[in-house]
Amino acid sequence: MTTPTRTLGTTGPQVSALGLGCMGMSAMYGDTDRAESIATIHAALEAGVTLLDTGDFYGMGHNELLIGEALRTAPAARREQARLSVKFGALRAPDGSWSGYDGRPAAVKNFAAYSLQRLGVDHIDVYRLARLDPAVPIEETVGAVAELVEQGYVRHIGLSEVGAETIRRAAATAPIADLQIEYAIISRGIEREILPTLSELGIAVTAYGVLSRGLISGRLTADRQFAAHDFRAHSPRFQGDNLRHNLELVEALRKIAEQKGVTVAQIAFAWVLAQGPRHGTDIVPLVGARTRERLAEALGALDVPLDAADLAAIEAAVPADAAAGDRYPAAFMADLDSER
Repeated sequence: MTTPTRTLGTTGPQVSALGLGCMGMSAMYGDTDRAESIATIHAALEAGVTLLDTGDFYGMGHNELLIGEALRTAPAARREQARLSVKFGALRAPDGSWSGYDGRPAAVKNFAAYSLQRLGVDHIDVYRLARLDPAVPIEETVGAVAELVEQGYVRHIGLSEVGAETIRRAAATAPIADLQIEYAIISRGIEREILPTLSELGIAVTAYGVLSRGLISGRLTADRQFAAHDFRAHSPRFQGDNLRHNLELVEALRKIAEQKGVTVAQIAFAWVLAQGPRHGTDIVPLVGARTRERLAEALGALDVPLDAADLAAIEAAVPADAAAGDRYPAAFMADLDSER
């Protein structure tokens, strides 16, 4: 198949219209399968998916090592087409707990050195602070990444989960390719202020959480039990009455999907794919697939056209702000500059 492409802003690289988010292959959603994860990365590259997204704190380096292994064992032509997007700055303890973010220039360069080594590459295509460090002006952090660009260790600068004011300050410091942020049928807060700012400044979006961590995959049931180390065991949208309400939204979405002969997940991805032209900036959804089967399902969304009537039906079934519960637990919500 031929996977269409998008450009990450006016200054960024050309990438596939869908990217592969690799976090779940190492952490956050229960047990993982290393062999299947690597096979899924290989299948993505074979299908023309060029954007691989990770963070140096996913599994405390495990995810970068996994991607590095997948790239080493992929055919050379496929390996060369990969574009690596890396988040940095999250601080972890040996027990896996979180202890803030570090955006100091010296830390930025230290994080980059370790990522390059784990990934086995000589440059990172898009490098971004995972969450704003409130103790460090964004100009200093972005300025440090800009120095890495000048030195050839990074190609482009990205942002993650920041609001319109921070985006403007960052863009005034150095060219910004994209903002990585949660965006889904049930997570549309960025439409109010952030998307118009990005459109004005020529900055793209790489959208994660398109299936809201499986909530709108069409496969989740109200009696699902999550392991203690699964993020969803503590996420407000997956608790009690919130979950039951949100699954009612999924059933409304399922009716539309069935009418088009596709899955709920494919409708969810197709909806996000359709938002770029509506908001004046390229939006690249990240597929959090951990298996080749789920990857293939998501790629099928590229062949799901949605006309104005389809979009209206979807948004009537799942109106903006219809979801019950915040997208993160309170402690993590407090880290989101995008929510202030």
